[in-house]
Amino acid sequence: MALDGLVLNSVIKELKVLINGKVNRIYEPTSNEIIMSIYADRTTYAVNINTTANNYRINLTTKEKSNPYVAPNFCMILRKYLIGSKINKTYMHGLERIVFIDFECLNEMNDKVTRTLAIELMGKYSNVILLNQDWNIIDALKKFDNETLEKTSRNIMPGRKYILPTSNKQNLLDLSEEEFIKFCLTQESHNSDTIIPNSFVGISKLFIQSALEELKISNMATETNLSEIYQYIIKIINSENVICREYKNNYTIFLSDELTDTFQINFFLDNFYFAKSQDEIFKNYRNNLLKIINGTLDKITRKLDNIDKKIHDCENMEKYKIFGELLIANIYRIDTLRTSDDFVEVENYYDNNAIVKIPIDTNLSTSQNAEKYYKKYNKLKNTLEVVNIQKKDSEKELDYLGSLIYELDNANDIDSVNEIYNEISENILFNDNFKQNKKDKKETTSSNENYLRLTIDGYTVLVGKNNRQNDYLTMKVANDNDYWFHTKDIHGSHVILRCKGDTPKTETLIKCAQIAAYYSKAKFSSNVPVDYTLKKYVKKPNGAVPGYVIYTNQKTINVEPNSGLRGI
Repeated sequence: MALDGLVLNSVIKELKVLINGKVNRIYEPTSNEIIMSIYADRTTYAVNINTTANNYRINLTTKEKSNPYVAPNFCMILRKYLIGSKINKTYMHGLERIVFIDFECLNEMNDKVTRTLAIELMGKYSNVILLNQDWNIIDALKKFDNETLEKTSRNIMPGRKYILPTSNKQNLLDLSEEEFIKFCLTQESHNSDTIIPNSFVGISKLFIQSALEELKISNMATETNLSEIYQYIIKIINSENVICREYKNNYTIFLSDELTDTFQINFFLDNFYFAKSQDEIFKNYRNNLLKIINGTLDKITRKLDNIDKKIHDCENMEKYKIFGELLIANIYRIDTLRTSDDFVEVENYYDNNAIVKIPIDTNLSTSQNAEKYYKKYNKLKNTLEVVNIQKKDSEKELDYLGSLIYELDNANDIDSVNEIYNEISENILFNDNFKQNKKDKKETTSSNENYLRLTIDGYTVLVGKNNRQNDYLTMKVANDNDYWFHTKDIHGSHVILRCKGDTPKTETLIKCAQIAAYYSKAKFSSNVPVDYTLKKYVKKPNGAVPGYVIYTNQKTINVEPNSGLRGI
């Protein structure tokens, strides 16, 4: 847990600025978030309370969030009881991750009463609970009783008495340094970063590890080391000069000799969790699209397997044509050639007059049997023509899906993924996954123009980041005498060298080919083949999928991938 009791203690210190502040607005953007607008000392602050399992926290925020048109029930309860009230106190219960905010309110009789917001930040059990002056529950963001939540006797239901969560861990603030050291030395483990987090509430393993580094001491739980750790923790709790910074892909708090911003910890958490949220949204968005593409890929792969099976069935169609011809050629003597009721034996003049057995239907005449074989041949011949076209189209579709997977693998922000979403949502391949959404032309053009621009040897080089941009660059932006580059038989970006009527040097062409190799699926390979030609030799067939073109008059060079950003 990065947000332990020590971090929360520092957050609450900074939130003291809200005392005597007035509650102006309350929102519930999602089922796990409450945002309160507080006017204090001529400034409006937004307090964000998040109860999601992985991102639970309370902090000041500057990030805007959209709100539902109809406020949820709990939000309406909070508005009813807290709008217009004044904050009297913000505090914690020891180092437990529970924050209490006392509000001075007026009841129905216009008498002053105190209402308390209990904010429990405990992973998946995080909650926001509104209490009256007797600490009876008015309402809660998440309601449950001891029948729905095992291993607890707590009831979080309106009208019930609020009971603090119990813990088998000790409160470090209740122990002296000597008591703390004595207790730790009696534990089975000899590692400080195991003993302290497992024994004391509100202190994370991450914080102890950072403290050991700051104090430059070993992890061994000796009397001297434990003494230094205890004193460091007390300083963290009591000091105003505390900062929050990233540590081991997470964060924790540190003592600082420098003056920090008034809300350094609050806004660090705001930025950290906003970036984390954006990254989660990006990954979920990309993974969902990848799941859709892979599902379509599996469907087309099964279709290709079925086509290959049909092609295999057509391999013997010439045999049926020969059977028909041989029956007609021997129609005058079929009766003398029949050695069984089920077949006749005739010389196959296509195979050095070797004897061949031809199965026949005795209920049909010789000509009718021949006609039956001709029909079977023609049916298989027509089937072969159709499935060969289907196979060619399916292979193009597979190639297109491969290009989409390449684009998703290289997408590094939500906008890039959104462009791919727009592309596939309009493609007939994905009709089962999307309702057809018509994007206005202005939006599409704006998205298409978000391609990469580089300068190589004084020339402008344009690089598409997805199939739609590739089409736009090649078919709309490039002039006939500009050079066009693409990796040979490998998914990648279209690269355009704007020549301005000049003939570029060979070195410039090689550099552009290196860029095309870098922005392709072969970016980590060596000696990558890249085709290049003039744009006027590049065509897009009617009805072709985005990014698919055909070209002629190309030359191929093998190069080492280079992005063009670090110099070539």
